[in-house]
Amino acid sequence: MIADPKRISRRGAPIALVLSLAMPAAAPARAEVETFKGEYIVSYLGLTIARSTFESRFENGKFSVEGTVASAGIAEIFDRTKGRSSASGGFAGDRTQPDAFRMDYTEGKRKQMTALKFRGGDVVSTENVPPLKKRKHWVPLKPGDLDGVADPLSAGMIKASAPDQVCGRTIKLFDGEFRMDATLHAAPNSEAAKAYGDGVVTCRVTVKPVSGYRKGRKSLDYLEKQSRIMIAFAPLGSTGVYAPVHATVGTQIGTVTVRAKGLDANK
Repeated sequence: MIADPKRISRRGAPIALVLSLAMPAAAPARAEVETFKGEYIVSYLGLTIARSTFESRFENGKFSVEGTVASAGIAEIFDRTKGRSSASGGFAGDRTQPDAFRMDYTEGKRKQMTALKFRGGDVVSTENVPPLKKRKHWVPLKPGDLDGVADPLSAGMIKASAPDQVCGRTIKLFDGEFRMDATLHAAPNSEAAKAYGDGVVTCRVTVKPVSGYRKGRKSLDYLEKQSRIMIAFAPLGSTGVYAPVHATVGTQIGTVTVRAKGLDANK
């Protein structure tokens, strides 16, 4: 789901970790609200192909986030796409535990809606409109595949007590169809990542398709075996949450870059 830019935007995947784990995390002594707004630019070969904005809110160990994405620049010549997504939930230790996720996506005249509901971190309902079609050589979801998973938006929020705790974990990601594991490995900060200031942590990401995909798909084989994915995370105020600010994803047709233009905080 990297080689096809349309599928990158539509189905979530690793870039959503950018555009991105039972006791709730301890709440502040007083009810403090922190909100953040950010704008992201998606580019390919130096050309802007999409823009997205996100606004997140943290209060008493709970979160909510809303985002938009739209094609931009040269990508609009071929097809105009736009989407809106939202997620809410909390944290169980250092793991993001979503409650709900919804994404509405339009590509030309085609429209798609995906909605997920969770209980205790497990998916309890999935709705896709129109219904998704299972294709030849399909790898179906298995019992347990949807336990302890994160949606594309929630997956991008990493709860960690210290910078060196951000990487070294596996995120179980589900976008309403595709289930994959994304493992974060510690990596040196690039010059691009350092530009976002102190506290930025870079992880090299390896992915493994689990279910909900067509076996033998070349783009997924490349994603798992050859793609180089690097994501830099920055701390969000005093929330203890780290969010993506810069990422590069190797694809069969070149490198896709996602970078934050700004990340403004308000209390």
